Amino acid sequence: MRFLYTFLWYVATPLILLRLMWRARRQREYLRHVGERFGFYDGAVVPGPLLWVHAVSVGETRAAEPLINVLQQRYPQHRILLTHMTPTGRETGVALFADRVTRCYLPYDYPGAVARFLGRFKPAAGVLMETEVWPNLIHAAANRDIPLYLINARLSERSLRGYQRSGALARDAIRGFRAIAAQSAGDAARLQTLGAERVSITGNLKFDLEVPAAQIEQGKALRLALGTRPVLLAASTREGEEALLLDAAQRAGLRDALLVIVPRHPQRFDEVAALITARGLRLQRRSAGEPVAADTAVLLGDSMGEMFIYYAACDVVLMGGSFLSYGAHSLIEPCALGRPVIIGPSTYNFAEAAAAAVAAGAAIRVNDLAEALTRALQLAADPQRAQRMGDAGLAFTAAHRGATQRVLALLDISK
Repeated sequence: MRFLYTFLWYVATPLILLRLMWRARRQREYLRHVGERFGFYDGAVVPGPLLWVHAVSVGETRAAEPLINVLQQRYPQHRILLTHMTPTGRETGVALFADRVTRCYLPYDYPGAVARFLGRFKPAAGVLMETEVWPNLIHAAANRDIPLYLINARLSERSLRGYQRSGALARDAIRGFRAIAAQSAGDAARLQTLGAERVSITGNLKFDLEVPAAQIEQGKALRLALGTRPVLLAASTREGEEALLLDAAQRAGLRDALLVIVPRHPQRFDEVAALITARGLRLQRRSAGEPVAADTAVLLGDSMGEMFIYYAACDVVLMGGSFLSYGAHSLIEPCALGRPVIIGPSTYNFAEAAAAAVAAGAAIRVNDLAEALTRALQLAADPQRAQRMGDAGLAFTAAHRGATQRVLALLDISK
C-alpha cells in the first residue's frame, strides 16, 4: 500500500506544481522556498540538537505557541525547528517567535524528500500538530529512531471515513507514533478505531493560549475610537459566507452597527472588498490606517496577525467557517477574551469545543447567517446578557486549561 501511495505522489507531481502556481496567483509567497517542499534547503546546518514541531498553518501555529514556549524553557540546549505547509502559517511563526526558532516548510511526502529533511536536521524528536499522518515521513523517522508524537490530535467522523478507505496504509502510519495526545474522548475513540495505539486524552492546547497584552490594549483603543455603536465581528470567514452575511446585513439595515469582516485567507481580501462595494455599502480597509468614519458600514480586516485586536474591539463574534460546510474555526480565542460567540451548524472540526461552549452559555448556535446577524444585534442591544455570555466564556476557557503540561508528560526527549 505504501508503494502505491508513493507511486501516486510521483504521478501527481505535475499537478502539485500547477497547484502551487495557481495558488501563487493570489498569494505570491507560494513561489518562495519551493525547493524546501521537495527536501532541498539552503543555508548552514543548524548546530546542536533540535526539537521539531510541525504546525500546518495559522491555527496550528497559534495552538503550538504555549507548548513551544515551555519546550524552550525545559530544554534550553535544544533549538526549535518549526515547519509549516502554508505561507500564512510561516508568517504567523515569524510574528510569534521571530528568530527564537528555525523555520522551513515540511517537504511533501516523497521518500527522498523526507529523507533529505530528516538527514539535514536530525531532530531528537518530532511533534506533529492535530491531524498530520504522513506514511513515508513516519516510516523514515522510525528507520532513524526519531520518536514522533501526534499532539492536539483531532479526527472528525468525516476524516475517519476518509482514512479508513486507505486501509492498512493509514493504520500502519498511525501506529508509528510513539504517543498520541487527543483533544477529546471522541477524538481518541476515532483514532483508536483507525488503529492508533498509546492514545491519551490531554485536552486542547488552544485553551492554554497566551493572550497578547499589547494587542488587547490596541483593541481597546480601537473600540473607543469606534464610538458607541455596536461592533459585530465576522471572524475568519470563508468563501461564500461573506456574500450571505452582506445580503443579510442589507436586509437588516445594520441598525447603525459596524460590521467587521476578517476573511480567513489573505488572498481573498480584495475579493471580499469587491463584494462589499458591489452592494453599495460604505467600506473601509483596516490596512489603510485611517480612522473609521461614522457612516462606514463595513470595516474589512485586511491586516495580518491582528485577530486579537479585532476580538478586543468587538461586542459580538460571528465565527466564520461554521455557516457553510467548512467545519468552523476555533471559538476558544474570543471566549478567552470574554466575547459572546455565535456559531452556525457546521462545527465538525471543533465539535466537542463548540458543544461545550454552547452548554456553558458562552456561545449560541444558529441555523444560518441571517439568524446569526439578528441574534448578534439582539445581544448588542442587551449588554447584560452579552456580559453574562462573556463571563461564561471566560469560565469555560479557564476550566479547560492545562493541556500543555499533560502533553509534556507524554514526551520522552532524551537526546
